[in-house]
Amino acid sequence: MNSNRDTTNIMDAFEKGKVLKICAPMVRYSKLAFRSLVRKYDCDICFTPMVVADDFMRSVKARDSEFTTSHGDRPLIIQFAASNAQTLADAACVVAPFTDGVDLNCGCPQRWAMAEGYGACLINKPELVKDMVRLVRNQVDNPNYSVSIKIRIHKDLRRTVDLCQKAEAAGVSWVTVHGRTADERHQPVHYDAIKTIKDSLSVPVIANGDIKNLRDVESTHQLTGVDGVMAARGLLANPAMFAGYEDTPLECIWDWVDIALAHGTPFTCFHHHLMYMMERISSQQEKKVFNALSSISAVIDYLHNTYGTPSLIMDSQLDGL
Repeated sequence: MNSNRDTTNIMDAFEKGKVLKICAPMVRYSKLAFRSLVRKYDCDICFTPMVVADDFMRSVKARDSEFTTSHGDRPLIIQFAASNAQTLADAACVVAPFTDGVDLNCGCPQRWAMAEGYGACLINKPELVKDMVRLVRNQVDNPNYSVSIKIRIHKDLRRTVDLCQKAEAAGVSWVTVHGRTADERHQPVHYDAIKTIKDSLSVPVIANGDIKNLRDVESTHQLTGVDGVMAARGLLANPAMFAGYEDTPLECIWDWVDIALAHGTPFTCFHHHLMYMMERISSQQEKKVFNALSSISAVIDYLHNTYGTPSLIMDSQLDGL
């Protein structure tokens, strides 16, 4: 961890009336370098990848490897997986000087998370969620610090509304709703459910699910009345999506190379991000060649040969490869 700084009051951003555009918590992908990239292209708030609170509190090594930030990395929300209120509150107190808010994952549907009592199983434990929100709110000594939850919906939407209202009564700052049940993967998003939840709460609501371009941002807002939208796979495929680009612009690809090199991003992560970005702008043969590359220098050579030389890549960086 690094970069102790004053906390941004995220609730001020909601009060300005614009539809906030948010980068979702993505395992392996929504780390500092990628957050730095999407912030260049009109992303308003970024989440860290989900961090297991128990591991985070148990190990200094885990804290240093799981969470890195910088002075320009704001507003920033750290998302925790937790099943115990005190553990979550302790973790929140550790990161509060370095972040602008903490989010409790109540939506991850993966089996390992559910087996540990994390993620989407928490939507069936509204009293526990209420206790977790309240304890974080009581123990973090900063009135501007946001405490949020990210949920999936129940088949019986009344249970989801009850969960959210209990969280609101406990002091939750805002709620992100992935408009699918824990069992649904690629089924259509239930926008009517998101709207019902929005209409049932006084705190801001964020919509999540199938946000792939700026038109989806606008249509989701119109359908649900939410205060913001959160994108995951859409931003991986096009980090400039929130700025209105239909596909990843070449400038953004070179921005990623520049930022990734500056942050010392490991090759696998560096390469995988480019695979996602170039998916829609490359032919099958180009993808086959690019995906087989095995070094940073090979990737940069390929980009130079295919797209030309950018002015953003510093010669000193290239000399060091």
